[in-house]
Amino acid sequence: IVLQAPGSFIHHVICVLPCSGVWSVGGLEVSTGKVSSVEAMNGSTVLLPCTYSSCIGIKNLHFNWQYNDNGTMNMLCGGDIPMEGVEPKTTVYHERVEFVGSSKTNNISILLWNITFEDQGEYTCFARNPKEKNRNHSATFTLIVVDQMREIDNTLTVLIVSVLGGVIGLVIIIMVVKALGVRLLRVKTKTNTCLVSSSGNDNTENGLSGAKAENKGTPKA
Repeated sequence: IVLQAPGSFIHHVICVLPCSGVWSVGGLEVSTGKVSSVEAMNGSTVLLPCTYSSCIGIKNLHFNWQYNDNGTMNMLCGGDIPMEGVEPKTTVYHERVEFVGSSKTNNISILLWNITFEDQGEYTCFARNPKEKNRNHSATFTLIVVDQMREIDNTLTVLIVSVLGGVIGLVIIIMVVKALGVRLLRVKTKTNTCLVSSSGNDNTENGLSGAKAENKGTPKA
């Protein structure tokens, strides 16, 4: 049974395991990754990604890349993978296309060199596994060609970082001032205690308040 979610770029094949009553993903799956489109500068080289997987294995897997030119599908590259782990035999039909995939990583990606504005559009990766009675599976990747890359506005990010930095700095200053105030208070208290102690000692030695004067008798004639 072939299922495809609306707007999805991946086809899934669901099979029933005999006597188990359990549904599981068993067929071929083709994907262009989590990002279905990319912006690239005019004149640059771009990677068109595509991978496949199958829990039932592959044999003589056929794949190809096609470009949608106003409704006409133009072949860019194609090949066959005899079995798992065996590198494919590929044929390239476009002078600026290079196959960079490998069956060791289930990768059938291609490079498109020196892109132009005419290269903009949809690129579809097709795959067919004879083990699944030659069902076709595909994933589409959209290429957008621009004359210059858009600059990301970091104003909000800079503002947030500045505010956070200011708050952190203010907190640090308050903590330092508080620590210095406590320390100065301790020093002042200690100084006052020393002064009181010193004053008491001086008065005792001079026979003033708090000191007992020695009483001497009246001299006898």
